[in-house]
Amino acid sequence: MDTERGDHDLRHHGDAEIRDDGAALTDLAVNVRAGTPPVWLREVIAASLGGLAAYPDGRAARAAVAARHGLPTERVLLTAGAAEAFVLLARALKVRRPVVVHPQFTEPEAALRAAGHTVDRVLLRPSDGFRLDPSLVPDDADLVVLGNPTNPTSVLHPATTLTELARPGRTLVVDEAFMDAVPGERESLAHRTDVPGLVVLRSLTKTWGLAGLRIGYVLAAPDTITLLEQAQPLWPVSTPALTAAEACVSPRALAEAAEAADRLATDRAYLVSRLRELAPHGLTVTEPAEAPFVLVHLPEAAALRHHLRNLGFAVRRGDTFPGLDEQWLRLAVRDRATVDRFLGALDRSLNLLRGQRA
Repeated sequence: MDTERGDHDLRHHGDAEIRDDGAALTDLAVNVRAGTPPVWLREVIAASLGGLAAYPDGRAARAAVAARHGLPTERVLLTAGAAEAFVLLARALKVRRPVVVHPQFTEPEAALRAAGHTVDRVLLRPSDGFRLDPSLVPDDADLVVLGNPTNPTSVLHPATTLTELARPGRTLVVDEAFMDAVPGERESLAHRTDVPGLVVLRSLTKTWGLAGLRIGYVLAAPDTITLLEQAQPLWPVSTPALTAAEACVSPRALAEAAEAADRLATDRAYLVSRLRELAPHGLTVTEPAEAPFVLVHLPEAAALRHHLRNLGFAVRRGDTFPGLDEQWLRLAVRDRATVDRFLGALDRSLNLLRGQRA
C-alpha cells in the first residue's frame, strides 16, 4: 500500500507530447485510433449542427446506450467524456477510504485529490506482469478504482478477478475506456447488474477519434446514477456529442468497431514481435498486451524518448504513472507501415545510445 504522495504529475497526458512543437511528429503517444473519426461519422455529427439553437436532449442517446448493453435507461448516465465521470464520482460519493490501483490512468486519483480526498494506492508489480491480486486491496476500502484493459500496462484483468473486489458498502469503479478495442469485449463488466457497487465507465473518444468532442458514459445502479446526475450541471453533453453517442452504438458502428479491434490485435502482435527482437538492447515488453498500446521497459528510456523525438516520433513517457519511473515508455499501436518506420528510428536510437555507452 502506498499512501498519497505528490511525486507524479497526475495531470500529464499523452497529448502533451504532440502539442506545439510536436504537432508534426508521428504520434505514438496518444491512444486514439488513427484515421478517425470516419467520414460517415463526421457527416452524422455535422448534420446535427442545424439543431444547435435548441437545448440538448439526451433521451434518445441514453436509450441507445442502454440498449447497446442490454440495460434499462436508469442505469445510464451520459457524460462529457470519462474525465467528467471521474470528477462526478469524486464529488458526489461519500467515501472514507478511496483506493486507486496503479499503474493506471491518473485522472481518477487527480479528481479524488481535487475533491479533498486522501487517496491510497495499490501498486501492481512488474514482476507479476502488473496482474491484479485482489488481496492487495484493503478490506476497509469503500471506493476502489482500476482500469480494464489498463492504461498504460495493456493488461486485461479477468472479470472473475475484478468481481472479487466487490462487496456491500464498497463502490467498485472499472474504467473500460479501451474495452471496445478488445475483440469480443471479453472480460467486460458493462452488462452486469449482479455485482454490488459496480460502476463501469466507457469512452467513445478512443475508438472513434472523438477526443475533441468529449463523450462517454457511466453504467451503474440507478441510485448511483441519480447521485452523479445531481452533481452534473444542466445540459452537460452537447447536441453533437449526443448525436455521436447514438451513432457510435448503432449496429453499423458496433460492426465497424469489432473489425477495428481485430485489425488492432493483428497490428499489436506485429509490433510486439518486432519489439521482442530488441531484447539484446535490454528492451522488454509487458505481455500479454490487450489494449491499443504496449508498455516497454528500457534503462535508457528517457534518453531514447528524446532521440525518437528528434527523428520525428512522439512516444508517451511512463514516469508520470504511479508505480513506474523514467525507464518506461508507452507506445500506441499503429499500422504496419508506421510501425516499420518507427522501428527503424528506434533501432537507430538504440545503436546511438549503445555507441555513447561504449
